[in-house]
Amino acid sequence: MKNFFVTLLLLALLGGFSTFVVLNSRYKNVILVLSPVKFSVEAGKTKTVGADEVICVEGVEVFSLEPSEDFVSKYSKKYNISKSDIISLGYLAQDYAQSILTNEKVILKPSKNYESGCNFAKVKLNGVDYSELLLGNGFGIKDGEIGNIEKFKANLAKARKLNLVILNHHSNKYHTLVCPYGKIAHDTVILPQNQVPKSAKPCHYCHKTKFKNRKFSKFKKKFNYRENFDDSNIPQPPLVVTDGSIQVMYTDFTKKLRPTKDCSSQVCKAFVNLVDNSKNSIDIAIYGYDEVPALTEALKRAHSRGVQIRFVYDEKYDINQTYYKNNEIISKLAQKSVSDRTELKTQSNFLMHNKFVIFDKAKVWTGSMNFSSTGLSGYDVNDIVIVNSKVVADIYEKEFEQMLNGKFHTRKTKLSTNERIKLGDTEVEIYFSPQDNTSRRIVQIIKGAKQYIYVPAFLITHANIAEELINAKHRGVDVRVIIDANSIETKNSKYKYLRQNGILLKTENYAGKLHSKTMIIDDEYLITGSMNFSNSGANKNDENTIIIKSSKIAKNNKAFFLYLWTKIPNKYLKYNAKAESKDSLGSCSDGIDNNFNGKIDSAEPLCR
Repeated sequence: MKNFFVTLLLLALLGGFSTFVVLNSRYKNVILVLSPVKFSVEAGKTKTVGADEVICVEGVEVFSLEPSEDFVSKYSKKYNISKSDIISLGYLAQDYAQSILTNEKVILKPSKNYESGCNFAKVKLNGVDYSELLLGNGFGIKDGEIGNIEKFKANLAKARKLNLVILNHHSNKYHTLVCPYGKIAHDTVILPQNQVPKSAKPCHYCHKTKFKNRKFSKFKKKFNYRENFDDSNIPQPPLVVTDGSIQVMYTDFTKKLRPTKDCSSQVCKAFVNLVDNSKNSIDIAIYGYDEVPALTEALKRAHSRGVQIRFVYDEKYDINQTYYKNNEIISKLAQKSVSDRTELKTQSNFLMHNKFVIFDKAKVWTGSMNFSSTGLSGYDVNDIVIVNSKVVADIYEKEFEQMLNGKFHTRKTKLSTNERIKLGDTEVEIYFSPQDNTSRRIVQIIKGAKQYIYVPAFLITHANIAEELINAKHRGVDVRVIIDANSIETKNSKYKYLRQNGILLKTENYAGKLHSKTMIIDDEYLITGSMNFSNSGANKNDENTIIIKSSKIAKNNKAFFLYLWTKIPNKYLKYNAKAESKDSLGSCSDGIDNNFNGKIDSAEPLCR
């Protein structure tokens, strides 16, 4: 018995100590908003969330996405609102909390109250009591009374216009907020109906009567559901555009919520077709290969026809750390294959990050797409460029030969290849990293921008590029950026700096990666290739960048960017979608570890 009480005492002391560790310092950085009154703070230097790092705000009730039955029963009658109204108000409250708390520093005053996994505290944000902010904006309730009834009424009107539904990724159906089938799967998300993927179907059980109800039809006409979103229903532009000798293709991750290996996408079919039509040689310089069977079979057919295959790829000194694991498939078919593992060990963290292939020394395939199921299926957003030119192919061949002969990264010789090549009415420039100082040319083009710069990019960490985008904004250029959700955790990411200086920047909220490394400028330039807008991309890795001067191609890319922009809600201008969470559509049911933490779908806490 004595031992039992000793154990209890130790547990209590440990619990108290953990709370002390979290709350003992003056400022804490909010890393994740779980509800309007529940969030996690960064106790250490890791970006992980432990049970002792979760804070619950004391002294206020709020509307939430998952209200208790007691809350619904108590306030639905008092304020003449339905459960759907309460959840919709919770959606706005969650958006508000995320917009003002995420990545902000708060002051915590611990309470004596404690529940398992939750430390209660009074919270101050910028010197103001956070609970008072909730009350003053009509989201908070204290002593049974809404803090600001006028704000509440305005929020309610806005909430009713959202037309929220529950999207169930498992069944690919959407449900009303009170449908008993809506949350059966773990990977559900609440969102406005106009953001539901076109492939999703309405739940027959909960929607059948409403769709036939005349009053509901009148309700639909009365309200504009798009009113609160930058979604003007811009149609998807053509995913292929050709200007003379150049063809540009894109992939659209807003419609592809799960990767496949069936080679049914437009880009995969196009690549297989190029392989099948090759007659003499295929020179492949890619980051690595994640097998897609149809592509493997096409390469085997080429090998059987006597086509010479040569292969350059990235490989770590520790083979187990090599990102793509199927390089051997191509190596066995190749007359010669070389990895950058032959490079100096001091440069072992440098990447052979190219994604280009030369067919018959006459046609070049390049862009941002990796040769993987996520790339070739269209699960990621990528730009692909096909150039039909022996002049251009010859330039890429010279770079390829250097790497094939064991010269990678800083050991390569600078090629005199940066001249502007005329291909009919189109002009191209080609740059290879790290020899060509690619970022200098990109900065030069940014400086000349007069109307707009649109940037769909995996990340931006390059200081000079970020600075020039800000300078362009200050002189009146329309600068907009979309970055991948993972890049907010990237060391040296400039996303905060860009936002602080007036740049409109959204994080994407889809399952796949926004993997492009692209700029579109003034209906004139398309800049794309394998190089991320980073110091490593410009000065360490083997990369290629192609700059295309073509009004036709630039305009089509602009249209595609604006299409993506309108598909991403404006709330992601304020706070960041998490790569694997209910924020990112499809990420909780795609079978992919989107945020690289070793947890997939239902095992990911943010998907539960």
